[in-house]
Amino acid sequence: MSIVIRSAAAGDLEAINDIYNHYVLHSTCTFQTEPEPIEGRRAWFEKRGPEHPVTVAEEDGAVIGWGSLSVFNTRCAYRTTVEDSVYLRHDLLGRGIGRLVLSDLIARAERLGHHCIMALMAADQPASHALHARLGFEEVGRLREVGYKFERWIDVIYMQRMLGG
Repeated sequence: MSIVIRSAAAGDLEAINDIYNHYVLHSTCTFQTEPEPIEGRRAWFEKRGPEHPVTVAEEDGAVIGWGSLSVFNTRCAYRTTVEDSVYLRHDLLGRGIGRLVLSDLIARAERLGHHCIMALMAADQPASHALHARLGFEEVGRLREVGYKFERWIDVIYMQRMLGG
């Protein structure tokens, strides 16, 4: 596996959006229910600062996954807490790519001086839960039936990893 994790560039946004929109339409790993237009993805990318990077996993010149650290809460006291997102091309799951992307995000968060990373996930996403647990995240809470997608109620699990910052 010759996968490179690098900072995302504007030229990666179509691939990032295509990967994400697959999950919008077919999964509960995002609670968004309508595909993200490319204009929305561009605006999302342009609003990000150095404390909240977007990365891509690239193999043979193709973007096959992406990750990001985002503002967890806009109130100032939360400024060193971030939320992670990891999305992979749906046909490449189970190859260890998610572990590479999330490991890189953790290292970036530590270098940036963040204090902790939060991961919020649908309770029916055991692979996401297992990935985060393997990388040191602990379950810290569960919100019952806060999401409704595909004609059913979905719990959300909160996981947290403390950092050195």
